[in-house]
Amino acid sequence: MSYLADDRKNETYLLMGNEAIARGALEAGVSVAAGYPGTPSSEIIETLAEASNQRKLYVEWSVNEKVAMEVAAAASFAGLRSLCVMKQNGVNVGSDFLLHLAGSGTRGGLVLVHCDDPGALSSANEGESRHFARLVEIPLLEPGDFQEAKDMIKWAFALSEEIKSLVMVRSVTRLSHASGNVTFGQLPENDSKAYFRHGGTFLDPLEGPLISLPVAYKHGQQQEKLRQAVDRFEDSSFNIYSGPEFPELLIVTSSACHLYSKEAINLLGVEDRVGLLKLGTTWPLPPKLMRKQMGRSDKILVVEEVIPFLEENVKILVAELAPEIGIKTFFGKKEGTLPKVGELNPDLVLDAVSKILQIDYEPAPQAYIKRAGELAAVAAPGRDLIFCPGCPHRASFWSIHNILQMDGRDGFVCGDIGCYSLAMLPTGFGTLKTLHAMGSGTGLASGFGKLGRFGMDQPVLAVCGDSTFFHAVLPALVNAVHHKSNITLVVLDNSGTAMTGFQSHPGLPVDAAGKEAPSIDISGVCESIGATVKVCDPFKLEDTQSTLLNLLEKETGVKVLILRQICALSPEKKSKKMYDMKIDETTCLGENCGCNRLCTRIFKCPGLIWGKEEKVAKIDDVICTGCGVCASICPSGAIIKKEVA
Repeated sequence: MSYLADDRKNETYLLMGNEAIARGALEAGVSVAAGYPGTPSSEIIETLAEASNQRKLYVEWSVNEKVAMEVAAAASFAGLRSLCVMKQNGVNVGSDFLLHLAGSGTRGGLVLVHCDDPGALSSANEGESRHFARLVEIPLLEPGDFQEAKDMIKWAFALSEEIKSLVMVRSVTRLSHASGNVTFGQLPENDSKAYFRHGGTFLDPLEGPLISLPVAYKHGQQQEKLRQAVDRFEDSSFNIYSGPEFPELLIVTSSACHLYSKEAINLLGVEDRVGLLKLGTTWPLPPKLMRKQMGRSDKILVVEEVIPFLEENVKILVAELAPEIGIKTFFGKKEGTLPKVGELNPDLVLDAVSKILQIDYEPAPQAYIKRAGELAAVAAPGRDLIFCPGCPHRASFWSIHNILQMDGRDGFVCGDIGCYSLAMLPTGFGTLKTLHAMGSGTGLASGFGKLGRFGMDQPVLAVCGDSTFFHAVLPALVNAVHHKSNITLVVLDNSGTAMTGFQSHPGLPVDAAGKEAPSIDISGVCESIGATVKVCDPFKLEDTQSTLLNLLEKETGVKVLILRQICALSPEKKSKKMYDMKIDETTCLGENCGCNRLCTRIFKCPGLIWGKEEKVAKIDDVICTGCGVCASICPSGAIIKKEVA
């Protein structure tokens, strides 16, 4: 049984922020939850999927974020409370439907939790999602700690139902993936029944069709809902001020930056000089509350991640209030007190506050700082970003890279988002030459593949993973087939959404809760739309390379090569070896081989190490997965594989 389904009120658990968000949804009586896996958001759906075995709850990993939002919206339209979850990039994917959903309105409570990734700790960018709330005119909330992460979700559902609008709740990596104590509330009995009412007029939000037309009327309704939200924000318990009545400096902050600011104030010992206004309702800002709080000080520091979204909105409101509260001096990202990119931390906030208040602060004795630097210089060596031991992607890109070299026409590969994005780096032999959004590798290739009339004769390849294939590659592939683009798509099928924790996707025979579901065959889909399809095991290098070379020689049309091999870290494969590997040290000539240590210097699987004393390659039996690929790349035959019985 999931401990998050514990129905004992006032029990306290140590929860990850994402778990607290999931518990909040359960306490709100959520009926449907949908999302697409993406760090730092994935654990919310995973946690709810586990709880669905004890609760009346439907949970799914949708094919992409737009569909997830549509699935959640359908539940809302039928009168149920529903949750939609994604990372910051996913809001871009879902934004087309999001704009329409804001216009049509909702019925049952509908909350969109989007988890941003300041610093791009596990993303290709640190793009912001908050501006979508302002763009489509819906309320935005931001929890400041773990208890709020739970409590605010319940409040967001109630707000959504009250104003009949989607509500956005933003988390960030340091809140989603850190942990803190959370006291549980009561779990309700969920006896909701779904029924979609559609017999009323276009202007009836509860009984009529759900569309954003007529625009003039519905847009006015939408803005009225925002006004109602602002009224609720004025008295929200999630907006908290602490500090002196008239501080020298007022810090305005939200989300995890609230914790950084509290720590900075404490470390500087300026509780009697600095006021802290923690906002949980960050769009639209409540004017009455802000009038009261902004009047406290002439100096205001806005602390937030990443872009100055809150800072700009505060400045606009303060400019409107200037006749009543006077002119203020602002500090933040705009004038450079805080960095405009990356994560913040207590040290950065502390430095900003100490400069504004002209406080000399030494974070640590100079002797300590010097010694720490000396120790860092002799600490563990740096580690490159590399594919895991036995990763099928390393074998795939070895073949792709070598065949492009053999082909000799300066071919290139358009990349995509996933573990295999690392193929931009030496671990993938620098094979990828473009890297943008999910599915964009195939979309770009589709464009490149039509440039033959302008003299381009380079072979064009794209790569994608199996989950990404269903998420965003299909439309681009259809486009390429329809327009007779000359491309080769390589699908790196490792049987799961490996980068984010092996969540299910339509190509697998299970759903989010691990129950049986029909799988969609990637090769069958590609063949049905007219592509030439081949399937290989990337661990079989000779077969893979021969097949790829033949596809490249077929110059016209769309070719698809599916390289199918399960991820080495997948639960099904973990600790299971195909081969026992060893080095014949009498055959390995090391640096005298002529291969220039191809295995440990170029192929560079972590399971292969260089024996500095013996001057030969060695197998690290602790981490070697026994894939056997290294035996195929050794020119002297010194690496031996023996099939495991």
